[in-house]
Amino acid sequence: MVTTFFRIVKYGFQSFWRNRLLSFATVNVMILTLVVLAGLILFSALTDASIASLQDKIDIGVYFKTNVPEDDILRMKDSLEAVAEVKSVTYVSRDKALELFNEKHIDDPVVAKALEELGDNPLLASLNVKANDSEDYPLIASFLNNESFTEQIEKVTFAQTSKAIARFNDFINTIEKVGLVLIVFSAVTAALIIFNTIRLAIYSNREEINIMRLVGASNFFINGPYVIEAVIFGVIATVLSLLLMLPFISFSTPYVQAFVPEMNLTGYFYSHIFQLFAYQILFGVGLGVISASVAIRRYLKT
Repeated sequence: MVTTFFRIVKYGFQSFWRNRLLSFATVNVMILTLVVLAGLILFSALTDASIASLQDKIDIGVYFKTNVPEDDILRMKDSLEAVAEVKSVTYVSRDKALELFNEKHIDDPVVAKALEELGDNPLLASLNVKANDSEDYPLIASFLNNESFTEQIEKVTFAQTSKAIARFNDFINTIEKVGLVLIVFSAVTAALIIFNTIRLAIYSNREEINIMRLVGASNFFINGPYVIEAVIFGVIATVLSLLLMLPFISFSTPYVQAFVPEMNLTGYFYSHIFQLFAYQILFGVGLGVISASVAIRRYLKT
């Protein structure tokens, strides 16, 4: 059994080398497919980091009228915290708002002079509401439109950020759909090329295959070399695709960090390289083996 297996592997490598021009073209197409797959995985990680960063920077600001007691504001805070879509609610009193405002404009004497002339705190108490997901903000905004709250609320700032959030979500969804279409297209193209490569290899070895069938060789022994050849396609394409991505990842990292400071693309790539390798090897080898098996089965039925 061991001897048979090593013979199958040997014949698989011989078939790969004998049809090296076709093998080279097949590996190139598979590299493109695997690069698209890895790119979509990295883009998914980037979007997750972008969304997390966006979540930290946006919120819904609920500003209360000056005559609303603090106890009523805190009761509304408790009500908001009970909403499933709400991640956190922070209360900012009028005094705290004034303190933060002064810290922000500490070097602006005009603002300090204006506040001094007013003689009173013009700022409103507020609740800053953060959602679990950027798509949850409309639900929270609709909750705040409850008639029991309208008499207490002076304004809600969600309207200023809702369009930006919606555009961001639409952009992410569009890119993910385009990525999936590219993977499907690349995978189908690679599968067809592998299928035809194996068919040509079988055709060029048809006399040997017929002799093997006449002497009683098993389908496993006949099929094996072509399956091994498909595995070789997948392994080589996986290794080369990862190597080709290295310079691109290094080049892109500074630009990605300028957009999303929390995302170190190079660090993420190296820390997940074995996971990426596993995804690609499973996808590449699986695609190759399935295509080869279909090609062989169709030939053996003829």
